[in-house]
Amino acid sequence: MVQLDFIVMAVFAVLIFAIGLAFTRTGSKSSQAFFEAGGETPWWINGLSLFISYFSAGTFVVWGSIAYKHGLVANTIQLTMAISGLIVAVFIAARWKRTGTRTAAEYIGLRFGTRAQQFYTYLILILSLVNTSAVLYPVGKMVYVATPFSLEACIIGIGILIVLYTAAGGLWAVLVTDVVQFIILMAAVLIVIPASFAQIGGVSNLFRQAPADFFEPFANDYTAGFMLAFIGYQTVYIGGNWSYVQRYTSVSSERNAKKVAYLFAFLYALSPVIWMLPPMIYRIINPDLHGLEPEGAYMMLCQRVLPAGLIGLVLSGMISATSSKANTTINLSATVFAQDVYRSVFRPGASEKEQILVARLFTLLFGAGTIGVALLVPLAGGIVEVVLSVAAIAGGALFAPIIWSLYSSRQTAFSVVFTTIVALVVSLSFKVLLPAFAGFKLDRSVETLLGVGLPLAVLGIFEYYYYTQGMKSPRALALQQATTREAPAVQKIHHEAAQQQNRFGITVIIAAAAFVGAGIALLGVLASSNMTVVAVGSVIFLLAGTALYRYVLRA
Repeated sequence: MVQLDFIVMAVFAVLIFAIGLAFTRTGSKSSQAFFEAGGETPWWINGLSLFISYFSAGTFVVWGSIAYKHGLVANTIQLTMAISGLIVAVFIAARWKRTGTRTAAEYIGLRFGTRAQQFYTYLILILSLVNTSAVLYPVGKMVYVATPFSLEACIIGIGILIVLYTAAGGLWAVLVTDVVQFIILMAAVLIVIPASFAQIGGVSNLFRQAPADFFEPFANDYTAGFMLAFIGYQTVYIGGNWSYVQRYTSVSSERNAKKVAYLFAFLYALSPVIWMLPPMIYRIINPDLHGLEPEGAYMMLCQRVLPAGLIGLVLSGMISATSSKANTTINLSATVFAQDVYRSVFRPGASEKEQILVARLFTLLFGAGTIGVALLVPLAGGIVEVVLSVAAIAGGALFAPIIWSLYSSRQTAFSVVFTTIVALVVSLSFKVLLPAFAGFKLDRSVETLLGVGLPLAVLGIFEYYYYTQGMKSPRALALQQATTREAPAVQKIHHEAAQQQNRFGITVIIAAAAFVGAGIALLGVLASSNMTVVAVGSVIFLLAGTALYRYVLRA
């Protein structure tokens, strides 16, 4: 990397941070603005945010590592996410909106009581800490590969930036930066792909020079059974992860909640073809990476094929993707802590301003913890092992019982908490205790299937038992009968405030997109008049200009 690359990274970092600051005043007006972004955000913003939040530099490092080693297998894994997103769109997203709650924690409190809410809250905060660390580490690794800085310095620097702008603006800052980061990332990858093919002499050489089994959809641990189990895991994760539930509950209607998930599924149906090509191409260029080295294949390719300035752009896109996933989880954790721990346990009479202040302070503390855990990832066997292990152990155990309860009025606090505890204990035993003391280890497919299948089986047993006893949960019946309607005057005030926030948010997105497009086009000129880069930047700028004229100037 040269000086121009660092300048590019600095400019885009300032842009993202400035967006966060732009929403400081909006996010401070009320808890609804900070935690819900007004409660009527446009579905396409939430859909893009859900997609890019699920996406991160982990995609380039985790699945990129698998793409380098096994080829098409990484694309198959990515396609399971599209299938899961479609299932969520059809069956789950609207159910969350129908509950009338703002967060999953609020729903659990109403449906199962305070004790169950606290139980899940503490577990989710721990899981969020690990998950955020697991996305901070990959982007730190990529910046480390491309710069003279240490891995620790990269993780700490990126972590601090994410934490600061998330604390400033609340959910609106997260949503808007997610959309802008999506634009940066798409531009970066579209620039890398043609340069990569040019390096190996065209598309045909990828097929001619690749290893014999490089285009098989399954391999080793990543069997058809693993893919089916992974679809189950992704479904409960996309449909039940508290961070993503916010995307379904902060829109205006059940129909729009479904649209959020449909857009996610559509984008993930297209993205595998684009995202996984570069590390597959790098396997042709350099087939000799071993150990944890394939984690850096994406960045190694970029350094080889891109001119000065564009490496900084690609890194900015990858940092943006990671920022998106991290800020989503950090914002959710702050929301849960402020509303469901601080207000419920310590200060029942806390004002809205006090809750927002506590959420911002918790964001800083939680971010510091996240950075600390991210520094420990190499000790756990690498990022691929961490991501897949956490998925197998915690995904089904924490999210499946709550999703089940969206459909069942029979499940009780005891049944869901018992299910979670049994699933966690069994999965942890097979993952940690049995390998250590008996030398027995499940393969990846069975491990993932156990993590999803066991909680569903236990819930099924409870459901059958309660059915035979003719039992229904009083809390479930009370929640179904409760009216969540506000007085018309209050509804009108909230609607008008939400519309103002929407207009401001979309205006910021358009202005930032125009800035990004102009910056990319300028980089193309500086990079020996690289016409691909100029074209990508110009298209973004023109689209943003058209949107600015039609949405803002003509309004």
